[in-house]
Amino acid sequence: MAKKRILIVEDEESLLKLESILLTSKGYEVRGVSNGRAALAAVAEDRPDLILLDIMLPEIDGFEVCRRIKEDSETRNIPIIMLTAKKSREDMSRGEKVGADWYITKPFKSAMVIETIQRFLSRE
Repeated sequence: MAKKRILIVEDEESLLKLESILLTSKGYEVRGVSNGRAALAAVAEDRPDLILLDIMLPEIDGFEVCRRIKEDSETRNIPIIMLTAKKSREDMSRGEKVGADWYITKPFKSAMVIETIQRFLSRE
């Protein structure tokens, strides 16, 4: 069985490395990018099975990245998990409006992130 591919969009390098190591150790194929423009290019180039998306990103923020991915009929079914420090009810509501499938706030427990990813990827 082919490895599930996860795109991590995170501008904080240490967190991107941590998330990459964690997911790679669980058997996922991981690609990391650090801004919204690179995220959209990565999705167009090599469609991932799931996206972990930060909101506060350079160039194009996570809300806009999510909206564009979910608006496109080719990519709308890719599950997007927002992983962010933005905890307000307004932010969570906005995430839902742009099509995020799930919302996890930082700091997060690795086990919860893995469990959420597995839940989405086992639906296929």
